[in-house]
Amino acid sequence: MNFPFYIARRYLISKKSHNAINVISAISVCGVALATFALVCTLSVFNGFQGMVAGFFTAFDPQLNITSIQGKVFPDNDSKILKVKALPEVAVFTRSLEDNALIQYKGKQAMAIVKGVDNNFEQLTQIDSILYGNGKFLLKDSKLNYAIMGIDLVSKLNTGITFLDPLQIYAPKHDADIDIANPAAAFTVDNLYSPGVVFVVNQRKYDSQYLLTNLDFARHLFNYTNEVSSVELKLKPNVDIGNVKAKIKQIMGSNFKVEDRYEQQADVFKIMKVEKLISYIFLTFILLIACFNVIGSLSMLIIDKKNDVVTLRNLGAYDKLIERVFLFEGRMISVAGAVIGLVIGVSLCYLQQKFGLIKLGGDNSSNFVVDAYPVVVQLGDIILIFVTVIVVGFLSVWYPVHYLSKRLLKK
Repeated sequence: MNFPFYIARRYLISKKSHNAINVISAISVCGVALATFALVCTLSVFNGFQGMVAGFFTAFDPQLNITSIQGKVFPDNDSKILKVKALPEVAVFTRSLEDNALIQYKGKQAMAIVKGVDNNFEQLTQIDSILYGNGKFLLKDSKLNYAIMGIDLVSKLNTGITFLDPLQIYAPKHDADIDIANPAAAFTVDNLYSPGVVFVVNQRKYDSQYLLTNLDFARHLFNYTNEVSSVELKLKPNVDIGNVKAKIKQIMGSNFKVEDRYEQQADVFKIMKVEKLISYIFLTFILLIACFNVIGSLSMLIIDKKNDVVTLRNLGAYDKLIERVFLFEGRMISVAGAVIGLVIGVSLCYLQQKFGLIKLGGDNSSNFVVDAYPVVVQLGDIILIFVTVIVVGFLSVWYPVHYLSKRLLKK
């Protein structure tokens, strides 16, 4: 066995001449464990919220979305688009056209994003899982065009889930000049009716702005013929999304973007990653402060063991070897705290996943999307936390031990 490690282990678990040193050593381990525990729980909660938000997006966004880089729209009969449609990995191919429009209902107005989609849009996403009302997913029939709005947009216009009067949709004509005497002539105006349902994504971007209708209506409203703003794809089960995405990028060339769900919501996930990084940095500083307890514990231990040091020197131990004894002592405190903190943190996260011990909003948790804090423990985070604790702990004890060994253990 390594001699410095053996002595350091005995010092860690044996009773010291002053009981306060044992207490401070225990406090040091607890401090490192608490900081480690906080890192595990905090990063796991961020993972949980990120997974929860991703779950909301899967009910509205396609697996892959193709858009033009050079303009808002592109023709849907482009040869590249037809090649993508023919790929064996593609299960559902659908087109959409979206643009801004003014919506009016009984004198109330709101700006909205009108999104016209193909008839097979219901097969593309899990749209049924976010629909509420007594109707069904219906965008047009032989006589009428229908609109499915986000719940916040419904609230703005005060239409109710099922509205009897038509929505009036105003969209500016591309090349029309505004006539002061008749400004309405510069707009295309049409009506949409209610199918008796609304969607609830629980994301403000969708719920307060989006209106779903059929593609033909959107083309008429925005004065297009065969143009679309995006092509949306659902892939077959067990297909590698990354490989298919790379293949489609090669087909479409540099003038088109091919985005998966996370890239479609890049801003949201980027903010969440920044928040997670900031939390990690702050908690690492707290860990660094906790390591000052380790320094205090080692300082008192070095003073307490001065007689032992004399004995070790008489037995032939040199200064570097004695210094390594106390370095091992500080490192074992850091490792013990890291292991204890990881075990407690992972255990609490498991209990939170299983039983939802910590609620969101206390008694008012029913106002939230989920009742309890969502947590997801990721192996990468556990490795990062363990490495962080070990590195911070090792670096924080090196200089104090080196300094005290030189100053306090002189003959």
